[in-house]
Amino acid sequence: MADRVIAVHGGCGNPAAGVVRDEAAYHRAVEEALAFGSDVLEAGGSALDAVQAAVESLEDCPLLNAGRGSVLTTEGTVEMDASIMSGADLRAGAVAAVTGVRHPVALARVVMEETRHVMLAGEGAERLAASQSLEECPADWFITDRQRERWMASKGTVGAVALDADGHLAAATSTGGVRGQLPGRVGDSPLIGAGTYAEDGVCAVSATGDGEVIIRAGLAAEVAALMRLSGLALDAACAHALRERIGPLRGDAGLIAVDAAGGVAMPANTTVMHRGVRRNGGEPETAVFV
Repeated sequence: MADRVIAVHGGCGNPAAGVVRDEAAYHRAVEEALAFGSDVLEAGGSALDAVQAAVESLEDCPLLNAGRGSVLTTEGTVEMDASIMSGADLRAGAVAAVTGVRHPVALARVVMEETRHVMLAGEGAERLAASQSLEECPADWFITDRQRERWMASKGTVGAVALDADGHLAAATSTGGVRGQLPGRVGDSPLIGAGTYAEDGVCAVSATGDGEVIIRAGLAAEVAALMRLSGLALDAACAHALRERIGPLRGDAGLIAVDAAGGVAMPANTTVMHRGVRRNGGEPETAVFV
């Protein structure tokens, strides 16, 4: 039986000098998401169920840029993206520019399991959510006072990766976008191969940071390719992808990844990335600073 591993992130960034934040609250948010994901794995659930549960917890946290904590567009509205991928069969689902669905990651899974598509956006995705009776919330539920005043120390996105007892891998990512984005902007989080990737026998990856740069680098799939084609270990593949793909583009990025043996890597080229890991139902390990 394989190790049961869940890792999560709550975004990365470079906080402004002198800004004081309640880091304990971020540790608690990460620990809570790890608990949701770990409980699924310890009950015999799948990696896919575990990453969804973990990301839904993060989407409900107003501290983080996803779901309830989503940043505002130039028009003062919220548009959310999410994706989920199963390493066992390379199935994936994603949604972009959704506005009223409490858990975009749950809608991404509906796209994966109930349609023949990989991604739906905007009104079409919203109609699918309604048809599946997913929980919806009014617009003002997503817009918190913090986001109205937010200085944006973190560059967004939450995510989870998991390995279950059967050796299957899965990844999920969700975001509320970037502050002041144009309506209709889509970042890396719902793009399979950019913000999210999972492949059994190789790795599962969720990325965070400068979405446009992550898209151009194909960051999540790059890690898997380096392992599959170049034989690099997980740590080395993650470090190489950040250095050689993100570095030349002068972007900020971080990622969490788990391999088929249960190895975990959580690097970032920023000063902060909210992250944590829990293995076999044991004690969670969380960190904020890189």
